[in-house]
Amino acid sequence: MDGLVERQLGAIGEVVELAGADGIEVWLRGGWAMDFHLGAVSRPHVDVDWYCWRRDAERLAVRLGGQGWRPDPRMPAAQQLDLLRGDVELSFAYLERVAAGRVVVGAGPWAGTPLPAGMLDAPAGRIGSLTAPVISVTAQIEFKEMFPVWMPERPRRAKDAADLARLRASVGDRPAG
Repeated sequence: MDGLVERQLGAIGEVVELAGADGIEVWLRGGWAMDFHLGAVSRPHVDVDWYCWRRDAERLAVRLGGQGWRPDPRMPAAQQLDLLRGDVELSFAYLERVAAGRVVVGAGPWAGTPLPAGMLDAPAGRIGSLTAPVISVTAQIEFKEMFPVWMPERPRRAKDAADLARLRASVGDRPAG
């Protein structure tokens, strides 16, 4: 593995440890969620994507700030928490729970949009000895499938198609069509 992958894995372990010590729930999403589900690093990653409860974001930022993580000045913290340390980027999208108990997007233009049922109920993923909470495989697949529909200005990337194939193969699923 290259140095960035090692630093990203170290950051994942650090987030899991610090968040857990403070009772803050976090879940990997995106490419790292897939890799932790699969149990191995499948490709290079630009950043480490997470979910956290919006109410915990400030406390999480303070905890990570004590370890040298700094806000990314390019991203508005009102929409999601983006932190940098060296060449490692962490991105925490916010979650909220509505009165009926449903988990929804917690901020930004999609705030209040329901997220897939059961998304946060997946077993933890693992790479080597490192364990981390991940969103469910069905949610990962739905996000990869729907992203170009929700955001037509960002068409499906080759890595997304490859990720979909890996995720489907891991659960014995076939593409729709």
